[in-house]
Amino acid sequence: MPTSPTPTLVAGVHCSARQLRILVCDAATGTPLRQGRAAYAEGAATTPGAWLRAFGEAAAGGLLDGVAAIGVAAQNHGAVPLDAQGVVLGHPLPGDDLGASGAAADLVDALGGPGAWTAATGSVPGSSSAIAQLRRFARFEPDAVARIASVLLPHDWVTWQLLGCPPEPVTDRADASTTGYYATTGEWREDLLHLAIGRVPRTPLVLPPGGAAGRTPEGVLVSAGTGAEAALALGAGLSDGDVVVAIGTTGTAFAPHPVSVADPTGVVASYADATGRYLPLVRTLNAARVLRGTASMLGLDAEEFDRVALESTPGAAGLVLLPYLEGEQIPDLPHAAGTLTGLRRESMTPASLARASVEGMLCGISDALDVLRDRDVAVDRVVLVGPGARSAAVATIAPALLGLPTAVPAAALAGRYVAQGAARQAAWALFGVLPAWPSGVGAFPEPGEEELALGDAVRAQYREVRDRLHPGAVAPPREGADAGGRHRRG
Repeated sequence: MPTSPTPTLVAGVHCSARQLRILVCDAATGTPLRQGRAAYAEGAATTPGAWLRAFGEAAAGGLLDGVAAIGVAAQNHGAVPLDAQGVVLGHPLPGDDLGASGAAADLVDALGGPGAWTAATGSVPGSSSAIAQLRRFARFEPDAVARIASVLLPHDWVTWQLLGCPPEPVTDRADASTTGYYATTGEWREDLLHLAIGRVPRTPLVLPPGGAAGRTPEGVLVSAGTGAEAALALGAGLSDGDVVVAIGTTGTAFAPHPVSVADPTGVVASYADATGRYLPLVRTLNAARVLRGTASMLGLDAEEFDRVALESTPGAAGLVLLPYLEGEQIPDLPHAAGTLTGLRRESMTPASLARASVEGMLCGISDALDVLRDRDVAVDRVVLVGPGARSAAVATIAPALLGLPTAVPAAALAGRYVAQGAARQAAWALFGVLPAWPSGVGAFPEPGEEELALGDAVRAQYREVRDRLHPGAVAPPREGADAGGRHRRG
C-alpha cells in the first residue's frame, strides 16, 4: 500500500502578553499538526529573557523536529534597546501600562499635534508605541540611553536570537509601522528617533513581504516575522470587509484595506499589514474592563454575570450605560466618566445592570466601526476575538448590536490565529509565494430581522443618551464616506 508523502512543516511563534505558543503546521494546507505552550514567570511577561526561556519550554520534546521554516509574531509594540554588545538595556512596558502616556503626549506636542504625526507615520504615538517608551526610557535612564546602539521590536529580538544574533537585525513593515518612527513612505524617520531620545540608534533592515531573514544555526529558514495584528490577519485569512474586533481590557477593531488611511485626527492608526497592504486600526479605551467592573460590583463571577445579563431583555428595561470608565477616545472624551441613566423601579435589577454594561460596551465598539466606515474602510463581517469574546452574553448580544454577520471562534481556535499567521508567513518565505490556507474562522451567522430591529432600537437609545450628555462629541459622517454595514453613524 503506498504511503502518503511526508508533509513539509512550518512553525509559527506567538509571544503574547501571558505565554509563548509554537504551532507547527503543514506548509501546503495550513493544517495544525502539533503545538507547545509555556507561560512566562509571574511579572516577567515583557522581559526578553523570559521569551527565550518560554520558547525553550514550548519547543521541548522535539516539537520543532523536521520544521523547514519558522516565523515569529509578538504582542507588545514596545522597544527593546540594545548596547553595542547586544545586551538588553531595557524592556517594553506591558501593553495596558499607561506609564509612557505622558511621554507620548510630549511627543505629540513636540511635532505639532496629531495631524503632523499621521502625515509622517500614519499614526499618533500612544503609550505602547516604541517611540513613547523610548522617550520615557530616556527620561528615567539617561545613562543607559547614551549606550543604546540599536533598537529592536519584541518580534525582531526573538527573530534575531533564532538567527544566532547576526550583525544585521531585521524586521517587517507591519511592525515597523507601529513604532512611531517609520514613515508612511517606507523608510525610518531618524529625525523622530532623535526627537524622542536625542540620538539615533541603529534600526533593523525592513524586509519585503514574504522575505526571509536567514537561517538558524541548525539550518531552519526564518521569515521576517511581524506584529500580532498583522499575523492574526494572515492566520484568520481576512478578506476585504472582514473586521476583527478584539475585546480585551480595551477594544480594538482593524480590517484589511488596500491603501493607507489618512486620518488627521489620529483616531485611526494606519498600520501596514504583512502582505503589502494596510490594517487601519481603531481602539476604544473601555471594553472587557466594563464587564469585569460590573460583575465585581454585582458580586458575580464571569459565568454568573453572563447568565444574569441574558435574563434581561434587549434595552435593559431602559437602563443605558455610557462605558467611559477611563475616559474615551471614540468619541474623544478623555476626561469623561461612565454614566448610568434610565433608572426606574423595573430597571433597578442586577439583570438590567449586567445587560446594560454589555450593551454599552458593544455600542462603544459599534461607534469604533462607524469611524472605520467614515474612512471608507469596508465593514461587512465581524470576527470577534479576545477575552471578552468568551463571554456568552457578549457572543449572544453582539450580532444584533453590531448589526453584522459575526463569527465567534472557539477560544482555542482564536488563540492560535496569530501563531498560524506567523507559520503562514514562514511558508511564504519558504515557497516564495503566499500559500492559500483556509481561513478556519468558520461561519458568519447573519442576525435575523427581528434581532436587527432590536439592535437598532438599543443603538438609538444609546445614541440619544450619548448625544444628550456629550453633545458634539460624535461628528456627523464625512460626506461621501462609505455607508457599508447596517448601522450609520448617529
